[in-house]
Amino acid sequence: MLRSGGFLVHLFHLLFHVLDLSTVLAAQRIYNDRPMAAQLYYITDRSQFPGDGGEQERRLLEKIAECAAAGVDMIQLREKDLNLRELEKLAWKAMAALGGSSTRLLINSRTDVALACGAHGVHLPGNDLHASEARAMFARAGISEPVIGVSAHSAADVASAEAHGADFAVFAPVFEKFKKKFEPGQKSGTANREGLEQLRRVCHRADSAQSPMPVLALGGITLANARECLQAGAAGIAAIRLFQQNDVHAVLKTLRETS
Repeated sequence: MLRSGGFLVHLFHLLFHVLDLSTVLAAQRIYNDRPMAAQLYYITDRSQFPGDGGEQERRLLEKIAECAAAGVDMIQLREKDLNLRELEKLAWKAMAALGGSSTRLLINSRTDVALACGAHGVHLPGNDLHASEARAMFARAGISEPVIGVSAHSAADVASAEAHGADFAVFAPVFEKFKKKFEPGQKSGTANREGLEQLRRVCHRADSAQSPMPVLALGGITLANARECLQAGAAGIAAIRLFQQNDVHAVLKTLRETS
C-alpha cells in the first residue's frame, strides 16, 4: 500500500500524463481540422513575355526559378508551338531552373519528353491519353510515382480523370472563357458567368471516392477572386498571368493567407 506522500506523488504524475495526453490530442485535432494550404500551379506561356524568342525564353526560365524559390507547388511547361527537340531542350533548362526546390515540373501532353528530361510528371489535355495509360508508360521506365494532372471542362471530364487514377484535375474556365490568341496585357477571354457554380458542383460531386481527387481552378483567376474558388471547394489555383505578370512571392503570400 502506498504511503500518503507516495500516493500524492503518484496522483500528481497520473494527472500530469492525463493532461499532457489531452493537450497532445487537442493539438492533433486542431491540426487535422486545419484546411490544407491551397495547391498553386503555374502554367507557362513564354509568348506573353516581351522581346524576341531568346528574350522570351530567358524571362520564362527566370520566372520558373522565381516560382520555385517562392514555393509554387507545381509548374506545367506548356509551350505548344515548340517541336519535340525544342521542347526537350527547354524542359532540361526548366528542370535546372528549379534548383534544389520541392517544386515539381510537369510537361504538357508529352510523356516522352517528361521521361527524357526527368520531369516529375505530365499534364494531359482532355483529348489526350488517359492518366492510367500515361502512368503505365512511367512504370515501364521504372518511375513508380509520377504526378499526373488532367484538364477538365465538365463533371464528366473530372469523373473520367478520377476513374483513370489522375492525381488532380484542372477545371476551366471558371471566370473567363479563353481566346486562342491575345496580346500581352490583354484579357485572354470573356466572362464565364456559370463557371464558379460549375466548379462548386465538380468539387462536391456526390459520386467521388472517399478521398476525392483534388480539383484546381483555372480561368481568369486573380488575387481578388481566388478566395471564391477555394470557398467553392477548389484544392488550389492554376494560372498563367497571375504568376507571369506579378511578383510571385507576393502572390503566394496573399494566396496562402486566403487559404
